[in-house]
Amino acid sequence: MPTLLNPYLHFPGTAREALDFYRSVFGGDLDVMTYGEMGMDGDQAAQVMHGQLTAPSLTLMASDGMPGEELVLGNASNLSLSGDDETELRGWFDRLADGGEVHVPLEKQVWGDVFGQCADRFGVTWLVNIAQPG
Repeated sequence: MPTLLNPYLHFPGTAREALDFYRSVFGGDLDVMTYGEMGMDGDQAAQVMHGQLTAPSLTLMASDGMPGEELVLGNASNLSLSGDDETELRGWFDRLADGGEVHVPLEKQVWGDVFGQCADRFGVTWLVNIAQPG
């Protein structure tokens, strides 16, 4: 079955660092294309035009902003990880929160699942929900 929705994140010059970090969290294969490889020169040449991390559990894409493009980080979007593999999801949460900020500790919630929320070191907010046996 094809993957139908892939998050695409934009960074202010830190896309390569962010993609390397996400690969360290989730594993997988990383393909990166720079602006320089597409013919752009100058300061922007080494930055990421398009990067794609393909891991067993997700596909995540990212780029650095174009010259003159203003990136506005906000709280309108979050990335959510969910499932019932508590060991894997707790590991992801801990690695994503490392160097970032925990907004909601990963613990049992009133709806019965284990849930937590954190912002990683790049300002991306992650929601983690671990389904509990019913």
